[in-house]
Amino acid sequence: MSETLISLDNPKSLSQLSDNDFQTLLLEGVSRTFALTIPQLPKQLYSAVANAYLLCRIVDTIEDEVSLSAAQKKYFCSEFIDVVKTGFNAEPFAVELAPLLSEQTIPAEHTLIHVLPRVIQITHSLDDDQIEALACCVETMAEGMPIFQAQNLHDGLPILSDLDRYCYYVAGCVGEMLAKLFCHYSPEIAKDREELLTLSVSFGQGLQMTNILKDIWDDAQRGVCWLPQDIFTETGFDLKNLSPETTNENFRLGLERLISIAHGHLNNALLYTLKIPTHETGIRNFCLWALGMAVLTLKKIKQNLDFNHSDQVKITRKSVKATILATKLMGRSNFLLTVLFNLTSRELKAIDWTYSIPSSKANSDL
Repeated sequence: MSETLISLDNPKSLSQLSDNDFQTLLLEGVSRTFALTIPQLPKQLYSAVANAYLLCRIVDTIEDEVSLSAAQKKYFCSEFIDVVKTGFNAEPFAVELAPLLSEQTIPAEHTLIHVLPRVIQITHSLDDDQIEALACCVETMAEGMPIFQAQNLHDGLPILSDLDRYCYYVAGCVGEMLAKLFCHYSPEIAKDREELLTLSVSFGQGLQMTNILKDIWDDAQRGVCWLPQDIFTETGFDLKNLSPETTNENFRLGLERLISIAHGHLNNALLYTLKIPTHETGIRNFCLWALGMAVLTLKKIKQNLDFNHSDQVKITRKSVKATILATKLMGRSNFLLTVLFNLTSRELKAIDWTYSIPSSKANSDL
């Protein structure tokens, strides 16, 4: 079959591809960011991390599907945990789920569900420790996310610790999984395993909070708000009054506080990255590119607190290229990376307010 016929629009054509090419094409369809960063990893890690992201994306697809009831989402999440752990029943699972997906689910995710059996086959071609790390992450995510999906999220989460819990279920546990995979790959990295596991949760939360802040208004269109009510109550704003036309100083003050919290987590992400040996340039690039793009996104939000659409705070391709260039030039120097981070993010910390970043233990016990 010619290469031009191999595409996500023709799931059967994907059978012509090698496992790595198969996963690469799927990644390009469901996430431009991870399609850019995951290939930076050493080849010994690429297959496992690419597969891990696809498994997590399947959970996301279930949770975001508007045609599924809360009970159906819980059912499919539970079934998927078993599929990932055992490697069995992937075909009947895909056959049952695929017809239920609506047109609001992007075509690439429809394809991902259709080819799910091969994704699971790749999962179970990995080392046992890698499979365990992936299965643990999927189980945490698939059990935790339905808890929030069953809630009325129109007016935000009640308190900040609820946001911490949500971020752990959707991103912190992914950070933990990546730390486990990195430690499995390198005994040198594994020497700092416990500290990396702690910092990895904060890394995940920083990235997730950045996405939540960027997507406030996109989520609002779906009747969802992930902002914590208590932060805004303290600043004098009621999230029940939130709308794209909001130009309230108290609301902006609440956003600044959340930006400050996200900045603290991203600072931990830097500490995490600096723990990776300098010669592991692929892993460091993987972390630094995500970290750099998050910092630049937070800066745009801080500079445009009255934004009312995510497009207004998305970073440009020029900024992405600048991030890649800067990290390639400075990626081996912990000192230069620290200076660059401090200079780039200096305006993100709220002057009038401080917040203590919770530990991963505190998050994972919730």
